Amino acid sequence: MDIDEINKMATEGQFDVCSEDEKATIAYARVSSHDQKADLARQEEMLSLYCAKNGWNFEVIKDLGSGMNYKKKGLKNLISRILDGDIGRLVLTHKDRLLRFGAELIFSICEMKGVEVVIINQGEDSTFEEDLAKDVLEIITVFSARLYGSRSHKNKRMLEKMTEAVIDD
Repeated sequence: MDIDEINKMATEGQFDVCSEDEKATIAYARVSSHDQKADLARQEEMLSLYCAKNGWNFEVIKDLGSGMNYKKKGLKNLISRILDGDIGRLVLTHKDRLLRFGAELIFSICEMKGVEVVIINQGEDSTFEEDLAKDVLEIITVFSARLYGSRSHKNKRMLEKMTEAVIDD
C-alpha cells in the first residue's frame, strides 16, 4: 500500500468515520533543510502507512526547519491543538522529529492532556555520552548554518550594491 492508495481509500470513505467528539490523530514529520525534502516525503509515507494500517483517521503535519527552532508553523499548530484538547494521538517516526531539545516537555503536556504518543522507530536506548555527542553536534550544525546563512545574505547584498553601482555608472 502506498500513499496514493491511502488517499484513494480515504476519499472513498473506506476508513471508519470519526464521531464529532473523537479526538484527532496527528502524524508529525519534520526535516531540517530543503535538501532533505525526499526524507520528508518518506516520513509522510511511513506515518500514513502506519496510521492507515491501524485504522486511524489522521492528518499529517509537515515542517521544514531545525529541531531547535520552536517557531515552526506546524509545531506551533500542533502545540496549540494539543493544549486545546483537539488531539487524542500524536504519531512520530522518531522522537527527535518533534524537537531536538524539549521533546520531553511536549510529551509531558501530551500526558497531562490525555494524548497518546506513538513513536514508530524507538531504536535502541543510547548512552548518556551518545546523547550528549548528538546534542553537541546538533548545536554546532545549527550555528554553522546560521553563520553561513548570514554570510550568504551579506554577500548577496554586497553583490546587489556592486551591480547597482556598475549599472549607475
